[in-house]
Amino acid sequence: MLPAAIVAMAVTVVTAGISGASTREQAKPQPLSWTPCVGKPLAGLECATVRVPVDYHRPAGPTIEIAVSRKASKHPEKRRGVLLMNPGGPGLAGLSGPNDLKASQRVLDAYDLIGFDPRGVGKSAPLTCNLTPQQQADTSNPPYPHRSSDVVAAAKIAKTVASQCTTSKTAGLLPYISTANTARDMDRIRTALGAPKISYYGGSYGTYLGAVYTTLFPQRSDRVVLDSSLPPEGYTVGALRGQGSGFETRFPDFGKWAAVNAKALGTTPTAVRAKYFELAERLDKKPQGGLDGTAFRATTSGLIRADSLFPVLAGLWQQIDTNTLPDNPGVDPGDNFQAGYLAVICGDNQWPRSVTTYQVNVAVDRVRSPMYGPLAANIRACAYWPSPTEPKVRITDAGPSNVLILQNLRDPATPIGGARQMRAALGDRARLVTVDQGGHGAYGAANQCGNTAVDNFLTSDRRTRDSFCPA
Repeated sequence: MLPAAIVAMAVTVVTAGISGASTREQAKPQPLSWTPCVGKPLAGLECATVRVPVDYHRPAGPTIEIAVSRKASKHPEKRRGVLLMNPGGPGLAGLSGPNDLKASQRVLDAYDLIGFDPRGVGKSAPLTCNLTPQQQADTSNPPYPHRSSDVVAAAKIAKTVASQCTTSKTAGLLPYISTANTARDMDRIRTALGAPKISYYGGSYGTYLGAVYTTLFPQRSDRVVLDSSLPPEGYTVGALRGQGSGFETRFPDFGKWAAVNAKALGTTPTAVRAKYFELAERLDKKPQGGLDGTAFRATTSGLIRADSLFPVLAGLWQQIDTNTLPDNPGVDPGDNFQAGYLAVICGDNQWPRSVTTYQVNVAVDRVRSPMYGPLAANIRACAYWPSPTEPKVRITDAGPSNVLILQNLRDPATPIGGARQMRAALGDRARLVTVDQGGHGAYGAANQCGNTAVDNFLTSDRRTRDSFCPA
């Protein structure tokens, strides 16, 4: 168990989970000592830890431990190497990744699958902002802004959350939570594994992490798969606002499905869209079962990310529509996800400071993307966050041609424009495979063409091409 002491909020602080280490330990991580992982989501996996510097500019200074997991290939004769994974977020734990990835047998044979909890998350020196359950909800999805004054009210919440994060018992670690430092941690994991190169699979935010890693360490990257890509700048105001247009692009898939399979919600896609606005406005005025209009919009946004969740979403809507939604007391999962999320998106980028900027963005997106745009454009704690401590890594085309970007045409969370921008930034290093399907996460979904493209890329040395997978 990591120690819980904190000294001070300063650049040289020793924070929760940090201890000293010798220069030699910093220069070369010790080989991993694997033991069976504990917990149902990790069944069958092996676990270990890698000690890394808190501040890579002070490699002999304080350290933290990064929790790592492994599902080893059962066919060493077919083994190509190791495949690190990140599920996205940011703020999501990744230890269960080797069990979660819907990989083909070819990939399972070719790689030891490696999961890890990024710094600040899960079992890797976890952060906290001391957020109440309501603050957790407001951090993930700021209250829906119907008017400019609602943005002002959200700004007060955001300022309080930022203050709590930057004064919590783990605040000393915040200056060192960044995508670049997580990428550096990945290279420490590579060294501890004894691998000259690593392959990588990242989804959603994990695409940006993978792009940063292969930019910082181009010659240590084997095969890099970016599934459902962010733009090359990562999570910025623009990337979050893009979720408004992504919602608009994806929602018709649910509308068509519901018009056939859940006709109580509407017998045409247009009627289903109208039902969305009706239910949202109803919950704005009178919440049901602990669900208000903001939570309804956010929940719908989450459940349209996979076709398999359409029946769940339709059932929820029908309960709301018939006033039969049961009371949900809710469970406080702790605020590590929100703390880790804010630490990365706020620490990677300088966000606008002016409340007026967000008021304008909300007004524009209310017209441009009325279903979800105002919620995505609202102000967050990043507006009150300390400035980033180092320049952002610039994604370029310098390095080997070893990146595959896989992207659904109708992705609500990371719309296809981000993948096209990432492809342009990586230049000849990358190839883009677009898939005619909706949802967030293309690999392991229904389109076999897209799945085969990833399998072939990961298990062979053949050069791929930009291509399109029809529905």
